[in-house]
Amino acid sequence: MADALSVIPASVLRNLSDKLYEKRKNAALEIEGIVKQLASAGDHDKISAVINLLAKEFTYSSQSNHRKGGLIGLAAATVGLSSEAAQHLEQIVPPVLNSLSDQDCRVQYYACEALYNIAKVVRGDFIIFFNQIFDALCKLSASSDPNVQSAAHLLDRLVKDIVTESDQFSIEEFITLLRERMNVLNPYVRQFLVGWITVLDSVPDIDMLGFLPDFLDGLFNMLSDSSHEIRQQADSALSEFLQEIKNSPSVDYGRMTEILVERAASPDEFTRLTAITWINEFVKLGGEQLVPYYADILGAILPCISDKEEKIRVVARETNEELRSIKADPAEGFDIGAILSIARRQLDGEWEATRIEALHWISTLLDRHRAEVLCFLNDIFDTLLKALSDSSDEVVLLVLDIHACIAQDPPYFRQLVVFLVHNFQVDHSLLERRGALIIRRLCVLLDAERVYRQLSTILEGEADLEFACIMVQALNLILLTSSELSELRELLKQSLHNAAGKDLFVSLYASWCHSPMTIISLCLLAQTYQHASAVIQSLVEEDINVKFLVQLDKMIRLLETPVFTYLRLQLLEPGRYIWLLKALYGLLMLLPQQSAAFKILRTRLKTVPSYSFNGDQLKRALSGNSYNQNLRFSGSQITEDGDISQDNGNLKKERSNWPVFLHDVHLSVHTDFYGFPGRESICHLSPFSMHEGTEAEAEASQRPSTSDSNMPPSTSSRRGPG
Repeated sequence: MADALSVIPASVLRNLSDKLYEKRKNAALEIEGIVKQLASAGDHDKISAVINLLAKEFTYSSQSNHRKGGLIGLAAATVGLSSEAAQHLEQIVPPVLNSLSDQDCRVQYYACEALYNIAKVVRGDFIIFFNQIFDALCKLSASSDPNVQSAAHLLDRLVKDIVTESDQFSIEEFITLLRERMNVLNPYVRQFLVGWITVLDSVPDIDMLGFLPDFLDGLFNMLSDSSHEIRQQADSALSEFLQEIKNSPSVDYGRMTEILVERAASPDEFTRLTAITWINEFVKLGGEQLVPYYADILGAILPCISDKEEKIRVVARETNEELRSIKADPAEGFDIGAILSIARRQLDGEWEATRIEALHWISTLLDRHRAEVLCFLNDIFDTLLKALSDSSDEVVLLVLDIHACIAQDPPYFRQLVVFLVHNFQVDHSLLERRGALIIRRLCVLLDAERVYRQLSTILEGEADLEFACIMVQALNLILLTSSELSELRELLKQSLHNAAGKDLFVSLYASWCHSPMTIISLCLLAQTYQHASAVIQSLVEEDINVKFLVQLDKMIRLLETPVFTYLRLQLLEPGRYIWLLKALYGLLMLLPQQSAAFKILRTRLKTVPSYSFNGDQLKRALSGNSYNQNLRFSGSQITEDGDISQDNGNLKKERSNWPVFLHDVHLSVHTDFYGFPGRESICHLSPFSMHEGTEAEAEASQRPSTSDSNMPPSTSSRRGPG
């Protein structure tokens, strides 16, 4: 220090700490000249002494004016050293860097100015202090003093220029600094960081794209900044990087995908849109690299499909379709279990569009990897079953499609039907709202006969008789009204002639007995009119309540629908269809006379022509003893409703088996589960004992009728014309 004092006059040192800037400036100019002379003489020891004096006595002083003078003096010494300044930077720069964090804003300003002047002199040699300078500038960018901010910006631009020119700059060290600061919330710091990212990305020799995963999350975080300028700068930087990704042959998609998936769920709309746009491009570009991340990507896409912003929905749907079109294989790392888990989770979500797409994914996986999906079925089956109660019809239909695909395996088919019945039992409103939709769709997908047989088997042993009654009524209504079940109806109509029809009738009969109206309508559909008449007769001794009458009313109205057109046309030949006529009159007698159903049925029966049979035939039929009585109609022998004896051996053989068939039905119905009061009566009263051709029937047919009390009011013993 003594050497320094001998070189620098006391007046110069005094002016260097003066409160007036002009005096400090003049003193700095004199120091510059002194250092320049020493450098010319090569006396670096004295130069070091001067620098040491300026640092210790001035920049580290407790007096702010001394610190200001020391900073301007160090800058002047550097200018005086010129090309030889590099060997003294270790002495010059640290005191200046320390002053950048000074509590006095004016000292900070002069420190920026000094560092700027030093950097201009040494240029590339300045890089060795880059980390400290970057850290200081990052802090100064958030300064509340506008002068300090302005000075920091000038220094920042100069440092950027030096870095872009230098071949000694370490991008790895810079990325470490950048990553530590990317989550800072201060808008000025964010602007400072984005500026550095943009500048370095523009340098051809610096590969910022390779380090993008390290600061990508921070850039996305800035998209939701309150400052429009910062959002715009971050978006511009991201757009530039995305374009580079499109043109780059090698990109680390995996790490960035994890970031994008998280940002796709951001509460900020612009962030979500940008993230989903990036994911869209990644799906198109990533190829095999993205296979392990498909589940994560799908988890991000599905919620966005239901986003409130249309742009996001459009991009999400496009991405979803693109992802689903890629046929990845489990051997390539395609995690089917993870995909199914994501889809299952979304099925519990609140958005219909998302649930629909989740179901499309399950369906797609079933088509492509059925065996693998069935391995995970236990994880998703309950959720799929619960989805049958979804509020959306489209969701329910898609769920049914999936269930139909799964139910190709018999165990799953029974499990599905059992669960359906259980759900309908627990929630009767579901049966009312969705029962028809579900049953009809299943009949289309899984074969109507198979579905109805399984339902009948389950309901036959149902302990809850009230539910069983409601359920078979619903099934019966669907059977009689749905176009999807037309083939099933046609098969039942052939029960008297066709073995398959008989077998189906037997399968349905036991469970249909839970409700009087369903068994009657089933018999009418199967054209077993004598049995229908017997069932109706068995009801007269039971309690006819309001529920019964409501069901009866519905059935009468169904008789007027196109499904029963054949039945109404059969009434044109009452002599041939005597038991049908008696069954309809039986229903009429059960109805209150003032009801609408009574008037409908009575009006229909009034149209029955009376010329087709004589009075004796009618008496015998309506007396209940004419089932096997030989009637004459146009010269032919009638053995049962609709059967005119002809030379048809096969037909006679089928008819001879019918009583045995009814007897088998009787044995199949257990009286433990009477769904309505008259069921036991039906089981015992049904015409199983009225076997055709028995001796008892022959004797009964010879006895004259004792009463005409059963004569319907709309018929007459008169023969009509012809």
